[in-house]
Amino acid sequence: MTIKAVIFDLDGTIVDFNLNYKAVRAEVIQFLTNQSFPRSIFSMNESVFEMLKKMEIYMKNNGKGEQEIMKTKKAVLSLVSSHELEAARSTRLIPGVLETLKALKKKGLKMALFTLNGEKSVSYIIKCFRLESFFDVVITRDFGSAVKPDSAHLEAVLGKLNVKPEEGIVVGDSVWDMMCAHELNVIAIGVVTGISSLQELTRAGATYIASSFTELPTLIQQLNKS
Repeated sequence: MTIKAVIFDLDGTIVDFNLNYKAVRAEVIQFLTNQSFPRSIFSMNESVFEMLKKMEIYMKNNGKGEQEIMKTKKAVLSLVSSHELEAARSTRLIPGVLETLKALKKKGLKMALFTLNGEKSVSYIIKCFRLESFFDVVITRDFGSAVKPDSAHLEAVLGKLNVKPEEGIVVGDSVWDMMCAHELNVIAIGVVTGISSLQELTRAGATYIASSFTELPTLIQQLNKS
């Protein structure tokens, strides 16, 4: 086995992103309620992307066209982006990230980011921490409608990196990262630095669990020997 590329999640994996998700969800629900959507179809326990799916179904069932759906979706994501950009200004790197990225780059590995965060906040973070030289490909949620847990998001990254699924590794802190990787038969390394527990990552299909980001170079070296 030869690993040629490492594909990272951002929030909770590379950086500690201080976004108040509850506040964002509450504001999105309030916005949609003000747009005459029934409050009862949304829940504070679901992600904004799950809300957007419900919003789209409701609009289609009520005869709304694609243009109007996209307009409402764009307004919601613009609201989310403003929260993300504010949070990005107080974000910090996860301990050990910089030296690990340098070590992986030195090994000649291609690296990429695939994230549910928007383009503006991601660009801000990359520039703030001078990470531009590390990542060959960055695909945010602005990539299109098919974002993780849809494996098309990861498939697009693999395509741009020009690597086969068996030549890549996904590193992430969420079950959605693990699900994408598992579906495409990409090795999935779960890191317990973010939102999901060890048990949740394992159930979602993690091939390996890393307690620290700094374990990655050694783990990849071991995989290349197997």
